[in-house]
Amino acid sequence: MKNDMKAAVSPMEMDVRIFPYRGDGPVAAIASVTLNGCFAVRDVRIMEGKNGLFVSMPRRKVNGEYRDICYPCTKDFKQQFDQKVLEAYEQSQVQEAQKSPAPKEGQEENGPTMAM
Repeated sequence: MKNDMKAAVSPMEMDVRIFPYRGDGPVAAIASVTLNGCFAVRDVRIMEGKNGLFVSMPRRKVNGEYRDICYPCTKDFKQQFDQKVLEAYEQSQVQEAQKSPAPKEGQEENGPTMAM
């Protein structure tokens, strides 16, 4: 039965939507992922870690420990899932940068400078 399931889920169509996160801490963004147009996973977090960005699945606290609510069952699908989410995040960053005008000469990136 397990081998039949592996064949049935590959390849998986994924629609990833990225929502920027403006809070403090390591969360860079939140994603929603729809699998094959029939199952949605909400609150997937794109995190900034010591070794770069990584994907964290939705979780809840049980008996003092955090446990994933849902997660990929195979290493191959975990890699595919993470890759799609991180690619969507990178693409959203590029689109966001294109929306924002480049700072003019004499201005910092955070905003205009003011002389007093």
